[in-house]
Amino acid sequence: QANVQTARINLGYAYVTSPITGRAGQQQVTEGALVGQGSATLLTTVSQLDPLYVNFTIGVNQLNELQTAAEQGDIQLTAPNKTTVTITLPDGTPYAEPGTVDFSAPTVDPATGSVTLRALLPNPKFRLLPGTYVTLRLALGERHNAFLIPQAAVQRDITGTYVLVVGKDGKVAHRNVTTNGTQGVDWIVTAGLTAGDSVIVSGLQRMQIGGQAKTEPWQPPASTAKLTGAAAAAAKAADGK
Repeated sequence: QANVQTARINLGYAYVTSPITGRAGQQQVTEGALVGQGSATLLTTVSQLDPLYVNFTIGVNQLNELQTAAEQGDIQLTAPNKTTVTITLPDGTPYAEPGTVDFSAPTVDPATGSVTLRALLPNPKFRLLPGTYVTLRLALGERHNAFLIPQAAVQRDITGTYVLVVGKDGKVAHRNVTTNGTQGVDWIVTAGLTAGDSVIVSGLQRMQIGGQAKTEPWQPPASTAKLTGAAAAAAKAADGK
């Protein structure tokens, strides 16, 4: 029995077991080659494909702005272990599996002024491969008192950014607004609007400040709905939580 056990142990030395589950890359040595003479020999590289890690960075200035907004009550940040990410593939196709942030570096890279983060992303169909560059969207929290406004509604002049709204009296008014980036095809408006405001999206060329306007619900460009008469399409400002 001792000889059998010794033989099994020696036979086990002929097998190399990967410490992780994944896909092996190109072999670095050929069958029959002598390996392990005084130092470790690289046989191959095993890449873990499911799940995958996505490494990315975020500017320290952006983090400071988020923290300041959270202290002022404008933003409610998500818990570190519940921050979600979604990615878009290089061809513009949305990736179906969302991920979560599982690591954030405790220091800032002085060369780039950014912090390194890492997301854990399911990859059950092996759609993604290590080394692929993707576009990542990070959901860090919810912004309070913010509104999504179609880009066509936002105008600019020498005084800044503004929109035209229709008041309760049916008259067109000029309203200065503050924008903070975009989400999809919409501007994120953080100041200047209140819930329920009717923002004019189309027919802007025919509008005059103080003039009367009749509004109709606005439809995205893909819609087949058409405006009739002198009506202006308006989008209701809704809380952008």
